[in-house]
Amino acid sequence: MSNRALLEVIALDVEDAVAARAGGADRLELVTDMAADGLTPPRETFAAIRAAVDIPLRVMLRRADGFSAGSAEDVERLVADARALRAEGADEFVLGFLNPDGSPDLAAVEAVVAELDGCPWTFHRAIDRAGDRDRLRKALAGLPGLDTYLTAGAAGGVDEGLPVLLAEAARAGAPGYEQRILVGGGLVLPHVPGLREAGIDGFHIGGAARPSGWGHPVSPSAVADWRAALG
Repeated sequence: MSNRALLEVIALDVEDAVAARAGGADRLELVTDMAADGLTPPRETFAAIRAAVDIPLRVMLRRADGFSAGSAEDVERLVADARALRAEGADEFVLGFLNPDGSPDLAAVEAVVAELDGCPWTFHRAIDRAGDRDRLRKALAGLPGLDTYLTAGAAGGVDEGLPVLLAEAARAGAPGYEQRILVGGGLVLPHVPGLREAGIDGFHIGGAARPSGWGHPVSPSAVADWRAALG
């Protein structure tokens, strides 16, 4: 397969960002607090990382663990976060909110997206908790800037979700399926050949970039191993 796959690496700080770039990462997802599965980083962290590396940065917009946007006041805070990060120069984002019944929280998503000025953004793994993935995709299809779904295919990770990932890849280009599939969540190197064969060209790693655990920084050599495997 000749097309180069995208490798996105989670970065918590400048040290992570520099190491991931050195290992061959194409893009970074910037978050804080991985104990809560990744929340919005301070704008100062974004600015420091932006100054340190020259690759694209996607910044998480999420204020609490889980996939609810919270109250109306919480949504206003998310909008304010987006506005502040845009003012700092952020131009790519990650977000995604669900209602209690597993449907997309369109009001919250639309409120945040309205602050992004058409910037590209990823709908993150909230899709793996959705009540109906197909319906979610079609409901979000017209939103400006949406170009990626970060997904493992299932809440339990890629091992569980592999059949869904392959089925969605086969629908690429159909209504609701125009966006890139960025596979992440329990992703390991043995998954790569089958995913690449299916035409999937986006891969997202966090723990896999840190063989010593989340208490340690990104390993450039671990990222390089993934870069080599992806082609």
